[in-house]
Amino acid sequence: MTLHKPQHHTTSHIVAPTIKVYEEGASTFPKRWTARRKWSSALQKEWMACLSRGAVVVDLGCGGGQDAQVLRREGYRVVRMDLTAAFLRVAREAIPSFPLVRADIRELLFRAASFDGVWAAVSLIHLPKTEATRLLRALRLLAKPGATLAATLTYGMKSGMLTKGWMPGRYFARWKKDELAKTLHRADWQVLSSRVVSNQERKGRWINVIARRR
Repeated sequence: MTLHKPQHHTTSHIVAPTIKVYEEGASTFPKRWTARRKWSSALQKEWMACLSRGAVVVDLGCGGGQDAQVLRREGYRVVRMDLTAAFLRVAREAIPSFPLVRADIRELLFRAASFDGVWAAVSLIHLPKTEATRLLRALRLLAKPGATLAATLTYGMKSGMLTKGWMPGRYFARWKKDELAKTLHRADWQVLSSRVVSNQERKGRWINVIARRR
């Protein structure tokens, strides 16, 4: 597997403000999640049951690397990827030896069929739905036949910028369960499980989905 360094990052009026919020909040955000996530989540356990020991997986939007630490402990080879430089510095300190890529998730310049699994916990949520749909198609090409994707997306009807609460200024795309299933099907992913959960790991309502590359 060869990792290619992106030549540029395509940001937009939606994505760029979200990254700015994360860069400015990097002193508190990674510490909060790294401290809380020392164990496997329910979604992670279900997804790992689909993978073989030693599988190569990509952690899209890895943040401070808390999920990658769990995957490493379980025996997987993890490629970590994020666009927020401050997060990657935290992730590098946590696991110096694992590959780390700073890139926009819309610029996945990896070889085809590189990964046995894709972990996308609360990363696709910051993309407009058209961008997320294109990303799911691209991920299918990067996944090996039979590879599995696990993702957590925001549940709901109205997408937009967060105007209040914790770390406002971030963009959130909100999905309905059937809408997400149809999008995955069009991108040639077979949905294995899809659940709406409330206040599990994170406040609010979320869709936890696992899908297999057709």
